[in-house]
Amino acid sequence: MSLARPGSFAWLALHELRLAFRARPTKGKTRWIGYLLVGGWLVIGCLAGWALRNKAIPVPPDALIGVLAVSTLALSFMTAQAMIGSQRTLYERGDLPLLLSAPIPGRSVLLAKLLGIAATIALTYAVLLLPIVLPVAILGHPRLFGLVALLIALALVAASLGLALTLVIAALVGPRAARTIGQVAAAVLGGALFLFTQVLPHSEGRTSTFTVVFERLRDAGIGTSGVSGLPGHAAFGDPLAIAVLLGVGLAAFAGAGITLERSFLSGYFDGGAKLSRSRPTGRASARLFHAGLTRTVFAKKWRLLARDPALAFQIVLRLIYLAPLVLGLLGGRHAVPIPAALAFASVLIASQLVGSFAWLTVSAEDAPDLLQVAPVARATIDRAKLLAAFAMAAPFALILPIMIALQTPLGAAITLVMTVLGGAAAGYVELKLGKPGKRGAFNRRRSGSIVAGILSLLIALVFGGGAAALVFLVGGGLAGIG
Repeated sequence: MSLARPGSFAWLALHELRLAFRARPTKGKTRWIGYLLVGGWLVIGCLAGWALRNKAIPVPPDALIGVLAVSTLALSFMTAQAMIGSQRTLYERGDLPLLLSAPIPGRSVLLAKLLGIAATIALTYAVLLLPIVLPVAILGHPRLFGLVALLIALALVAASLGLALTLVIAALVGPRAARTIGQVAAAVLGGALFLFTQVLPHSEGRTSTFTVVFERLRDAGIGTSGVSGLPGHAAFGDPLAIAVLLGVGLAAFAGAGITLERSFLSGYFDGGAKLSRSRPTGRASARLFHAGLTRTVFAKKWRLLARDPALAFQIVLRLIYLAPLVLGLLGGRHAVPIPAALAFASVLIASQLVGSFAWLTVSAEDAPDLLQVAPVARATIDRAKLLAAFAMAAPFALILPIMIALQTPLGAAITLVMTVLGGAAAGYVELKLGKPGKRGAFNRRRSGSIVAGILSLLIALVFGGGAAALVFLVGGGLAGIG
């Protein structure tokens, strides 16, 4: 950065790249686990590169089609990630007030921020891709450097699309609803393509999603030539395809900076504007106090969960990615009976949601030290937090038991009991193992305790399996499979 002029685009861009590289786990155990995983991945890449150093790597048409399919799926995930990054840039302030009040062109600020979003996206996938690809490319297959160019092009396009979609949503619904609707849109965008590929086998009676996608693309001649073949050819080192994709990525990046500058500044200033015309009268403070401690804590935690836009993303994304599991249980020749499958899915969904909500009530605690010294039983506070988590998850946890009740009311009752027990156990684990953090860092949370996550998954599998087994027996056991 010392070589660039302060305040220039290069200076701002280098700063954003530095922030992107610094955005990694800082805790000792998590950091070292990440280093070990990347190191192991790199060792595998080196071994693969050494084994392939004197061997030609064939490029069959199926490989080109596979690159196109993976690139399309990755682009949807990247765009969703870019939408979330754009929302954080616009609505979580950061250094935007200082940058926009400085004598720096707004376009330079926008392009630097956009480059930071693209770098964050690229790093996420580079950790998984480059430790394998680079050793193979260095040890005898330099054409595989095209995968690096493909990753850069996808990240630039995704960052531009993500910012454009975020600004369009903000312009259509206003700053108040933009964050929540943007989170929902990001979740749908990130998971819809995955869900669509999971539905295909059931619609055609197949057992393999990838077989269906491959056959459709191959029959249509997509992915091997023309525009659709650019990702595959670029990945395997075609200079013309690499130049075209990088040109498209840079054009999208520059075009976003030119066309979205006014919308970006408007979205930023609108987001900082006062969203309500009403003046505080003091009457609303009465809602903060209730007759009992449990009701007071419950109301506080419910408001905390309800006003967090990131919850919309978590809820929608979890439901999208759990749907293929349900479809897999329901579909196919040897499918599990429908009530048993729905019972398992109900416990799995409810326990995951309640566990996540319970962790949020802990990680976003405003005054954990005050609660520690307060003359109040810890169990009372935990019970109120757990009730708030249950109340938030209840609308989603009741859907499947209601569907089961149409076939077997007793099975629905069993499912509901097991759902409550599984959710309570998962929430209790998160309450006990979760640690409160600073309120300012709450929106930048990454994940909870690894141990708590593993225990929550085991709880979901145990209670879900128990619910499925009981409902299966109530429904007639093996005699009910027809």
